Amino acid sequence: MNLEEYKGVYIFAEQVDGKVSNIAYELIGEAKNLAEALKTDVTAVLIGSGVKGEAEKLGAYGADRVILVDDPELKEYRTEPYTHALSEVINKFKPEIVLIGATAIGRDLGPSTSARVATGLTADCTKLEIGDFPLTVPAGKEDTQKHNQLLMTRPAFGGNTIATIACPNNRPQMATVRPGVMQKRAKEDGRAFELVEFNPGFKPNDRYPLTKDVFRLYYTSLSSDRQTIDVYVEDNFGRVRQLTFSFNNEREEGKDKPASSRH
Repeated sequence: MNLEEYKGVYIFAEQVDGKVSNIAYELIGEAKNLAEALKTDVTAVLIGSGVKGEAEKLGAYGADRVILVDDPELKEYRTEPYTHALSEVINKFKPEIVLIGATAIGRDLGPSTSARVATGLTADCTKLEIGDFPLTVPAGKEDTQKHNQLLMTRPAFGGNTIATIACPNNRPQMATVRPGVMQKRAKEDGRAFELVEFNPGFKPNDRYPLTKDVFRLYYTSLSSDRQTIDVYVEDNFGRVRQLTFSFNNEREEGKDKPASSRH
C-alpha cells in the first residue's frame, strides 16, 4: 500500500428519510480542524436515493466537496449496498481519513466498510487530533516515529481509562465519533463546493430480511438438466443454516418429477 496516494479528510454524511442528520455537520466541523492541520480539504460522502438536494447543506457547513452516491437500491439503509457504496468511494478516491458517526447506522457501516477495504477502525472516539505516533520513542529511535498521524482517543476498560490509538500502516485511518461530542461550524449559506456524482453500480441485495416465520421461495428454470440450489438463512446473531434443494426437470409421461430437499 502506497500511503502517499491517500489524501483528504472524508466524512460519511448520514441521512435518514432523505434528510441529513446533525452528526454529519458535527463531523464536518471536526474534519475541518484535521484538514487544516494536514493542509488538505474535506469531503462529505452522501449516500441514498433522491438526496441530491441535501448536498448544498453539507457545503454550507464546510464541506469542500460532496461525493453523491444516489441509487434506488440505497433508499433505506441496508448493510450490503451501503458498504458497497462507501468502500467503492474509498477505493476510487483514496481518502487519508474517514469519519463516521457512532450512531446505530454508523456502528454497523463502519466495521463492515473497514473490513471491506482492509484497514483499521477505532470506535466511539471522543477526541481526534493530528500528531506523532508512537507518542514517545526511546532515544536513538526517533526515526521510527511517524508524523501527521490521526490520533484517536476513546474510553477503554469500561471507561476507567483513556486510550489513544493510531493506524500508521494502513489507509484510510477510520474512526466512529460519538454524536454531540464534536462541534459543527456556523452555517454559511451559498458557500461554494464541488459536487461529484459517483455510482459504482448496484445489484439487488442478496440478503433479504424475513418479516414472517413462514415464507415462500419461487424458483423458475428453463433448463432440462438436473439442478441443485442452495438457500442460506441467517439469523440476527450471524448463525447460518443451509437448505439444499434438488430439482429433476426430466419429464415422464407429461409430468414433472417433484423437487426434493435436504437440510
